[in-house]
Amino acid sequence: MKKTPLYERHLALGATMTDFGGWTMPVQYTGIIEEHKRTREAAGLFDICHMGEIDVTGPDAFDFLQRLLTRNLEGQQIGQLKLSVLTNDQGGTLDDLTCYFLSDQHYRLVTNAGTKDKDLAWIQEMKIVTGFTQIEIIDRSDTIGKIDLQGPKSAAILQPLIKADLSGLKFYAFLFSTVGGIEALISRSGYTGEDGFEIYTDADRIADVWDLLLKAGAGEGLVPVGLGARDTLRLECGMMLYGNDIDEGIIPFEAVYGWVVDLSKPFIGRDALKRRQEEGIEKKLVGFEMVDKGIARHGYRVLKDGREVGVVTSGTFAPTLNRAIGMAYVPVPLKEAGTEIDIDIRNRPTRARVVKMPFYKRPG
Repeated sequence: MKKTPLYERHLALGATMTDFGGWTMPVQYTGIIEEHKRTREAAGLFDICHMGEIDVTGPDAFDFLQRLLTRNLEGQQIGQLKLSVLTNDQGGTLDDLTCYFLSDQHYRLVTNAGTKDKDLAWIQEMKIVTGFTQIEIIDRSDTIGKIDLQGPKSAAILQPLIKADLSGLKFYAFLFSTVGGIEALISRSGYTGEDGFEIYTDADRIADVWDLLLKAGAGEGLVPVGLGARDTLRLECGMMLYGNDIDEGIIPFEAVYGWVVDLSKPFIGRDALKRRQEEGIEKKLVGFEMVDKGIARHGYRVLKDGREVGVVTSGTFAPTLNRAIGMAYVPVPLKEAGTEIDIDIRNRPTRARVVKMPFYKRPG
């Protein structure tokens, strides 16, 4: 089992550890609901060192990524990141990832932890298939550490530690600065629906940055947060989890990723996606809230008039909303908000209702 550079920090903080995608990761420290609420109300600090980082450099880097990713990178400026999808020849979702434009001829793909090796192999294969020769593909995952500082007080906590002015840093933009003298890449982005920052530095210095942030944020209510609350936070704001809500059997149009697909440019999987769009998709990922008491979980059956019509991909009790919510794939005719469905919870049809996502939006 792999361990992040922060493993010893988690043990010292009394975290409950678990296996996640081959990594030993903290599930919780003081409790999922407490950590969730502190992130929404103050700030939370997350160990995300298990994510993958793959650099693509060279004169052909832009053209290669245009062929590789569904998102159109035209117009992306240095200092910006874009969410995109990596699709196979059939249009299936290999991964959802972010693409950082670091400098001229230098991009960085940040992948999900469990898909990094698969992504890297695919990217290397596609380099050969597409014929681009003036690029270099470098796996930086073992040398880069990543932590996320999320919540309404995150800027107030981070600003005193860095020289750069965060007030002008827009969402999905990044800058290079130092955190307590340690060089870092800081992007205004995250996986919680709150204002916040994703911070990258050398893996052998990430523990120092972690310590600095926890100390600086103590007076602002900052707490370390585990994967349990990270999951409830992302679900409240309608963000998908690879392996739960999306995988290679799902195309972006069936999920909520149609907006990151540009069929006007050639990319791997475009022809298949264009054909599927013209034929019309049969199922769609929707959000739902429980009407009756009960919590839906991944894999539970979705029923309509007693007949199985879909499957739950994610489900939880939402601490901010004080109700049970979830995501599920249902037939397209059932995707509209207000549609009544049942979730099979322990062989008992339990009433639920389709609702619009995100379930939660931060104030302002």
